[in-house]
Amino acid sequence: MALPRCPILLLALVAVGCNATHSRSLSGAPPAFVVRSIELPDAPDEGVFMDYLAYDQKHDRVWVPAGNTGCVDVVDAHDESVRRVEGFGTAEVVRRGIKRLVGPSAATVADDVVYVGNRGDSSVCAVSAVPLQLGACLKLEWPPDGLAYVRSRQEVWATLPRDHSIAVIDAAGGRLQWKAKIPLEGQPEGFAVDDTRGVFYTNLEDQDRTLAIDIKSRRVMTTWLTGCGASGPKGLALDARLDLLMVACSDRVIVLDVGHDGKQLSSLATGDGLDNLDYVPARHELYAAAARGATLTIAHLDPQGTLTAQAVVATVPGARNAVANSAGRAYLTDSSEGKILIVEPAP
Repeated sequence: MALPRCPILLLALVAVGCNATHSRSLSGAPPAFVVRSIELPDAPDEGVFMDYLAYDQKHDRVWVPAGNTGCVDVVDAHDESVRRVEGFGTAEVVRRGIKRLVGPSAATVADDVVYVGNRGDSSVCAVSAVPLQLGACLKLEWPPDGLAYVRSRQEVWATLPRDHSIAVIDAAGGRLQWKAKIPLEGQPEGFAVDDTRGVFYTNLEDQDRTLAIDIKSRRVMTTWLTGCGASGPKGLALDARLDLLMVACSDRVIVLDVGHDGKQLSSLATGDGLDNLDYVPARHELYAAAARGATLTIAHLDPQGTLTAQAVVATVPGARNAVANSAGRAYLTDSSEGKILIVEPAP
């Protein structure tokens, strides 16, 4: 029998330097961290299958594609209420001999529209940020993985690992129309956009490479060997002003100087199970959640490209793919429990 679920559960008050079980003091005396969770509505007993989250800075909301529910949950960061956008397709797939239901799995934020990728029906759909209303959808030939909005071109770029390609979708004027396909020599994983310089970054997970693609010509300009090993590179984060690209390997983050031939400037161990990353330029902070290590590493990036861990906060096994806001509050997926974890500096 399942235990009753609570809307908000206080998991831990983590005082850095006071309780080594939860965190460690790494430089000076960083503040304590509160770790708590938000229950997603109508979570099945097997949990909610989540992958990419998206943070809408303008409306201060977290977008949570809740795959097997066929919905996207939207968390209001002010009062932590959860609203639901329904109507997304799902499909049953078999992975490693286990049947599971897949559906919406990624989101990317434009001005007043959020685009949602769906592995269930291989679609990308537009959802109005206010009100939360499902709009037009475009069917792709292959299931999308990550989504990135390219503001300078009013395009949505969707990585298609099974097709070894990136789909370019015209999103101008609220419409969704197929525009182009960028063929690649491997499986794209992760993304970062430099709109100022007109560069799209992605990894080839199965080739242990990171690519720089010209947004206008859609051609691969540069390829770097990342040295992540057999598991390949995962997520990406970019400091566009400094021209520094952070690449997630399975257990560490490396920093590349993409303005100078991708020279590796530093590396930071994070614990095992990294996937996607998030970076808050205003704070110069990187958020890296290790799913198998059950930790969130919060690190500072200096202008020389050195990552320095400020805190390591205990989370739960499986928690990953953090997104963060300008206040330093991070949101992570806790799929097995059907929850979103929140990690934030204590008052």
